[in-house]
Amino acid sequence: MPASATKSLRVAVLADSDTRWKWGALTARRLAPPAAEVRLDGYLLRGRATPTARQLTEIGVPADSLREVTAVEFLRAMTEDPGEPYDVLVLALVGGGVQAVLHGLRNAWGAGRRPVVVTGYVGVVYEKLADGLLLRHGADLVLANSRHDAERFRAVYEGVGADASAITEVALPFLGGAPHTGGGEPRTVVFAAQPSVPDNRRDRAYLLDRLIGHARRHPDREVLLKLRSRPGEHTTHIEEVPYQKLAQGIDLPANLRLVYGHMGDVLDRTDLLVTVSSTAALEALHRRVPTAVLTDLGVREALGNHHFTGSGCLASWNQLDAGHLPVPDEEWVARQGVAAGEESYATAFDAARARIAELLDRSGRLPPLNPYYTPETAPGYLPGILARHHLGPDGAPLPGAPAADRAPGPVRQIVRRAARGAYRHGVQRVAPVIRRMGEL
Repeated sequence: MPASATKSLRVAVLADSDTRWKWGALTARRLAPPAAEVRLDGYLLRGRATPTARQLTEIGVPADSLREVTAVEFLRAMTEDPGEPYDVLVLALVGGGVQAVLHGLRNAWGAGRRPVVVTGYVGVVYEKLADGLLLRHGADLVLANSRHDAERFRAVYEGVGADASAITEVALPFLGGAPHTGGGEPRTVVFAAQPSVPDNRRDRAYLLDRLIGHARRHPDREVLLKLRSRPGEHTTHIEEVPYQKLAQGIDLPANLRLVYGHMGDVLDRTDLLVTVSSTAALEALHRRVPTAVLTDLGVREALGNHHFTGSGCLASWNQLDAGHLPVPDEEWVARQGVAAGEESYATAFDAARARIAELLDRSGRLPPLNPYYTPETAPGYLPGILARHHLGPDGAPLPGAPAADRAPGPVRQIVRRAARGAYRHGVQRVAPVIRRMGEL
């Protein structure tokens, strides 16, 4: 159906973690024309970070349908579903997952009618820029969350001779909320924890100790440790040393609490947001909440806080303890697509909507998906990525690839939960011990 006549939009989102589901589902809704009715079908890729029911409820982005699938099951759903075809497909996956699905869909769809395929990033892109981008190449739209990212993304694609026309500037879809109106001394200080930054017990214990020290120095402040997941749950990144575990047995100050929940709700009452490099910093800056990006452990690529050089937000716990409130650089904030009080955010997805409308006006006659990586350009890299999702070098399912034509029975559900629990135990408990033994 031509986009100009579209009164409804059927969208599918494939996500592999709670944060990517949030980004993918909200992006899908922002991509729809303002007056369109959106039918949103969610698919959760089975793996170590498949979100739990509690995580999905906390995110608060409902879908008209939601099911857990393997990559092969998803490909079959995209080609064998007898219902009305999708208009848009959003791939909210890690780079390797995007690449595997693109090749699988290319094999399955060929030159036939297909939806517009969209992918992108959940937040700050501070590592594996070239690797992640090239693994996403081949989608019709590769979304960049800011002008800064769009320029970097195009430079990577053009630098390897890949088509850069898919790069489309948008913004993070979950920005918003009431602007911060407080002034003077902060009343509520929030430390936004990250699952894998920093990635070792010593540094995480240091940050917890400094947070506790800040609470004790400022008994008039409410100090919150905002956690991403409860014990046993995974997010996009593995958390080997949860702050909950580090806090066990410590006599915490009465004004320090561990909290969960939606970041937007927490920011509603935040006067100072502190983090190492979390995307929460961008949410806070959009609301004009004073934001501090910690330098205590250095300004390093491994921490991701190097992304904030020039922002005016870099600060140490020593400075924060003494009462310092960072003042963001307005030009830097604008380049990151989080400038508050501007109409730019309201229109941030207009270019993406126009591009999708143009592609839909072709009545589904879109060319086959064309990733940069092929068996010719990356013969030593691509086959391994595809094999992890039970796909052959041509994108076709390998013999014996797991697929389900019906909902799993109770026994299969129990076995699946047990296997996932065993995997997570190995990641969170056994693997760190083995690494420490290897360092002796």
